[in-house]
Amino acid sequence: MAENSGTNNVEFRRLQGCSTDTENMDIIFACDGAASVGQVGNHVAIDLTNAGVGARMCCTAAVGAGSDAHVNIGKRARRVIAINGCANRCVSKIMEQRGVKVAHEYVIATMGVSKIPTLDFNEADVERISKKIAEDLGYDIKAKN
Repeated sequence: MAENSGTNNVEFRRLQGCSTDTENMDIIFACDGAASVGQVGNHVAIDLTNAGVGARMCCTAAVGAGSDAHVNIGKRARRVIAINGCANRCVSKIMEQRGVKVAHEYVIATMGVSKIPTLDFNEADVERISKKIAEDLGYDIKAKN
């Protein structure tokens, strides 16, 4: 479903509302840090969201900032998936601080990706880790062509 964003006549596909159907979805909170592992984590969350498997990413920064709406999305989710970039586990710590129970936690840096201070990443890492997490969580996702 494409929808006009109102900006330069670009069409955007809207995501299912995570605040309206939270109890029926897994909510993914991911790192988006300024390192390779953060970028991989963010793109894994995008892949899983786009796969249409009943999981949707939500704004980790909003939870960290104390947005009641976003904290409540996490608290009402069917399952919360935390995708951390590195051993700092920022995503998991934010959820813990806000009282959001994490059902599954992943750390990209322990999944064969080196933490490098870059915004570049290997798409093959994203695909491999997306498949691994999908398998762990019982999602049926198709391989990218």
